[in-house]
Amino acid sequence: MGVFYTNIINKRIRNANWGDDFKFHIPVNFPFAYLCTMQQIKMVDLGGQHARIQAELDEAIANVMRTTAFIKGPDVTLFEKELAAYLGAKHVIGCANGTDALQLALMALELPAGSEVITTDFTFVATAEVVRLLGFTPVLVDVHPDTFNIDLKKLEAAISPNTKAIIPVHLFGQCSDMEGILDIAKRHDLYVIEDTAQAIGTQYTFADGSKKTAGTMGHIGCTSFFPSKNLGAAGDGGAIFVNDDALAAKITSIANHGMGERYYYDYIGINSRLDTLQAAILQVKLRHLDEYNTARQKAAAAYDLGFKDNAHLQIPARTTNSTHTFHQYTLKVLNGDRDKLSEYLNSKNIPNKVYYPVPIHASNPYVDLCRYDISQLGVTMQIIDQVISLPMHTELSEEQLGYIVDTVNGFFR
Repeated sequence: MGVFYTNIINKRIRNANWGDDFKFHIPVNFPFAYLCTMQQIKMVDLGGQHARIQAELDEAIANVMRTTAFIKGPDVTLFEKELAAYLGAKHVIGCANGTDALQLALMALELPAGSEVITTDFTFVATAEVVRLLGFTPVLVDVHPDTFNIDLKKLEAAISPNTKAIIPVHLFGQCSDMEGILDIAKRHDLYVIEDTAQAIGTQYTFADGSKKTAGTMGHIGCTSFFPSKNLGAAGDGGAIFVNDDALAAKITSIANHGMGERYYYDYIGINSRLDTLQAAILQVKLRHLDEYNTARQKAAAAYDLGFKDNAHLQIPARTTNSTHTFHQYTLKVLNGDRDKLSEYLNSKNIPNKVYYPVPIHASNPYVDLCRYDISQLGVTMQIIDQVISLPMHTELSEEQLGYIVDTVNGFFR
């Protein structure tokens, strides 16, 4: 196997008191299965995560079942308050999912007909989807080659008289350059809606040393509680973060059919609620979110160390003004062998994913419904053939990380 495994086995031997002079050397091609009963590696291990907090989850779920307050029960309000306190936001409004969160944000802003909304071409489709659903035009711009977050020069160049909002996506767990984005937005009188579905708990530091949490810097922040997220429900869920009282009240109303007082309607709304069972589960998991993010960061550090000397790979870049909570650990394969590496990892029972293989502008429903300049999307067109994401979750063991690192590096030898 590799040096990593030799060190693990020798550590186990020392712990077993076999003596410091006893050293285990692993022969080439020796079947490691005989040495270690390593659990199956998963891309996301929710079962292992939930097992650690099963008693807390059982109690929370049982309490909801006893009260039968399944819609807008007290756990929803409690979770919203606790998440607001955690984030440093004045208001959190739960909703049915992360896509609805983005849609509610745009509906509340009441942009004029013909508005354009700038976002990145390299992201999950929901960001542009809601813009089109509301009759606006997504304007797709390129990303930074190292962080995969929106390129500010391309963003500002794409602004037109019809531009009314920016949706920066804090991709894979690291904040976009929010200080620069907010400056651009202020100069051009634009709204900023943060898509923080992959970066809950990430901290951003401004030039003056002040810190804010992802989702609390723009006019509105949006997140998803899809089960695999850093803070994931046991089903769908989402939330909106707002510091403006009037805007929070408006979003709350729109998410409940536009009602203020019951059966009296102030806005055209939708039905998008975070149900009480999910809120109760999220309350439990919120108490562990810092622990979860730390576990992901430790796994990322192990990957970094393992790949630092591999000239065929580029590890995830870190910016100086944002922490990284690693919803995904995404490498760039620089030698053109990304797809072959993926096949090799599959053959070794190591799950992996490509986020995202097709940019939004090239997806069938969006080809003619977005504004973009293909000549200005060079980075996106390059990285869709380079990126590969490795297993990243809270339950990765030292043995699993070592096996993944040695297997990836072994492919390039």
